[in-house]
Amino acid sequence: MATLGKLLIGAGALLAVLGLLLLAATRLGLPLGRLPGDVVVRRRGWTLYIPWASMLLLSLVLTLAIHLLRRR
Repeated sequence: MATLGKLLIGAGALLAVLGLLLLAATRLGLPLGRLPGDVVVRRRGWTLYIPWASMLLLSLVLTLAIHLLRRR
């Protein structure tokens, strides 16, 4: 159980850091979430938002980061 606890603490810390980075990116004016490939459909009473380009960019960055960390 100690290993699972450490894993959950690490995952929580990683999510907190990721959240802070996203907040910083927003305050710096980076267009994350408003890229040209993101789809927004607005109808009366509801909005559908599908961030295709943002998800692709985030996936590429995380893949590169994980690849670089695993090479060590």
